[in-house]
Amino acid sequence: MENAIELEILGLTANHSQSGSFTLILGELEGNRRLPIVIGMFEAQAIAIEIEKIIPNRPMTHDLFKSFAENFDFSIEHILISDMREGVFYAKIVCQSAFKKVEIDARPSDAIAIAVRFEVPIFCSKAVMAEAGLEKTDEDQPMEQEPEKTKASGPEPKKTDGSLKNFSLEKLNQMLEKAINSEDYEKAARLRDEINRRN
Repeated sequence: MENAIELEILGLTANHSQSGSFTLILGELEGNRRLPIVIGMFEAQAIAIEIEKIIPNRPMTHDLFKSFAENFDFSIEHILISDMREGVFYAKIVCQSAFKKVEIDARPSDAIAIAVRFEVPIFCSKAVMAEAGLEKTDEDQPMEQEPEKTKASGPEPKKTDGSLKNFSLEKLNQMLEKAINSEDYEKAARLRDEINRRN
């Protein structure tokens, strides 16, 4: 697909910084970049039960969507994470019937829950991946030591308050590099979003 990159689901982890939310980690099929997206508990459950092939007692919303599509004879071609604005991701579900092709706006979490049910590819626009993708560096490379603080650079911000707003942009970029190297994609996603807000 032109101007898009195909992704696969790499994992789903509980988000310790935001209660009731999860971090969905997507990775390039042909590359080493990761795209972490924070999603809600319901959507995480909807993705997880389909990946694990668990059949619920009653159809969930995304199962209902699939039944609706099958009964009205339209298919899902693929889903596309199409845009990112102010740290929020946007997606499209690309549907095809005998008569027409339609793109439906959706949250990425819902779109991915539908993609796993229809077993269709997940794509991300190159622009979104360039802005929000995190590049996994070579694990064998030693991490660079943080430069020592000088009086001119001011005191180290307090780490106990958990706020990223107190850190300089340079410090945030250093923290982002460390988070990627240690594969802490939840932390990396928060750092990336804070950096994007300042740019």
